[in-house]
Amino acid sequence: MTAALEPAALDLAALDLAGLTKTFGTNAAVDHLDLTIPQGSFYGLVGQNGAGKTTTLSMAVGLVRPDSGTARIFGTDVWADPRHRAKRLVGVLPDGLAMPERLTGREVLTYLGLLRGLPEPLVAERAGELLEVLELDQAGSTLVIEYSTGMRKKIGLATALLHAPRLLVLDEPFEAVDPISAATIKQILRAFVAGGGSVVLSSHVMALVEQLCDHVAVIDKGKVVAAGTLEEVSGGGSLEERFVDLVATGDRAAMKGLTWLPS
Repeated sequence: MTAALEPAALDLAALDLAGLTKTFGTNAAVDHLDLTIPQGSFYGLVGQNGAGKTTTLSMAVGLVRPDSGTARIFGTDVWADPRHRAKRLVGVLPDGLAMPERLTGREVLTYLGLLRGLPEPLVAERAGELLEVLELDQAGSTLVIEYSTGMRKKIGLATALLHAPRLLVLDEPFEAVDPISAATIKQILRAFVAGGGSVVLSSHVMALVEQLCDHVAVIDKGKVVAAGTLEEVSGGGSLEERFVDLVATGDRAAMKGLTWLPS
């Protein structure tokens, strides 16, 4: 069950980014980026390493303060709302999520649920269900420091789902995840969207985005260079081919040098 929205929010975008900008030194990691994520969409954010995906999502959910621009979740400004209402509507799985290493999976969920102000019986019920659905019930009493990469991703997803958000923002949720864990995560995300939720997922794996997403945006050098439905952006071909056409520079038809390799 996801968090209820006020009637006035039902027609708003799940996530609306306007003029987001972030500079580190002389490097503009995100450059006046605009992007609108419709409610009920499974939205893929694709780009090369260093394109600005992680910085964009971090600003969108309140983890990194933008130099300028706004981020709104269901109409609520992430940075201007003192009650943090926007954060109650979003579940976040950052890339390289740090976890309390000396807590068990169940303890992590309990701690974060209580920190969010959820009633203890509700936290216990939801934690049990999440551990079971994510196939972590046998690892619920295992310290997080002993978790594999796939298990860490799944417990991270559990923390993002615990408070029943309307929007999930996931940064590289399948990176270094084994096929069995990946299949479980995909099933849960599809069910979340089918139930009325919205998902934003960043990745540089085009096949994964094509498999899961109905909308996609291509980010390059901190800007959106294409956005829309998967069909609109891919132009009837493969997303990978379209992506390379949009962001690649120079002659990629032939390898120059490496003449010592077999040809």
